Amino acid sequence: MRVVVSVGGSVLAPDLDPERVAAYAEAIERLVTDGCEVGVVVGGGGVAREYIETAREIGANEVELDRLGIGTTRLNARLLIAALGDRANLAPATDYEEAGAALRRGEAAVMGGVTPGQTTDAVAAAFAESVDADLLVYATSADGVYDADPNADPDATQYASLSPAELVDIVLPMSRNAGASAPVDLLAAKLIDRAGIRSIVLDGTDPTAVVDAVLRGDHTGTDVVPTDGDEPSYWTGER
Repeated sequence: MRVVVSVGGSVLAPDLDPERVAAYAEAIERLVTDGCEVGVVVGGGGVAREYIETAREIGANEVELDRLGIGTTRLNARLLIAALGDRANLAPATDYEEAGAALRRGEAAVMGGVTPGQTTDAVAAAFAESVDADLLVYATSADGVYDADPNADPDATQYASLSPAELVDIVLPMSRNAGASAPVDLLAAKLIDRAGIRSIVLDGTDPTAVVDAVLRGDHTGTDVVPTDGDEPSYWTGER
């Protein structure tokens, strides 16, 4: 089974906690040991947003802000690579071909941002499409996709399951400036819809939630299920 996991920077290293990074490395190692081919895309989190807001206040344009964010995602990716040791590529992949080559070598392929104008949400979706992944998991600080912002609306309702097209419709009205934060952004949703990628959006605060979701399909987040998509083989007892 081939899976791409998008790990938010605020989930991987909210306070640059080495124990949290080590726990995520252990979760990825568990998936690899169980026979999964694993790609990981790491976000920038709060640190990236702080850099972006500071740069915005001194007049940086959106491309410059994106580049700051990309740099931070790659620093976070290096933290995870350090924790994974020889199970991962030596340095964060800077494009999809490089990341795919790491997968073919049997490594956990770790990367951060790629290009201005794309969040790591979109990078993860494009990476998953480029390697024909069976599953894409977004490990975020939210516990799924809602019909409104749950932090602002106490009546917001979580979706248990959505089609990719429905996901696009939900995120379409949202503004996506550099440093904005949401479980899945518009470009990622469109890529998921285009490729028909089976996806999960879940609370990744506990790394074992990713393991349970990948190996058994067990989670409390939101499933994004293509109309003609099959369940990943692991969930049906195949390998």
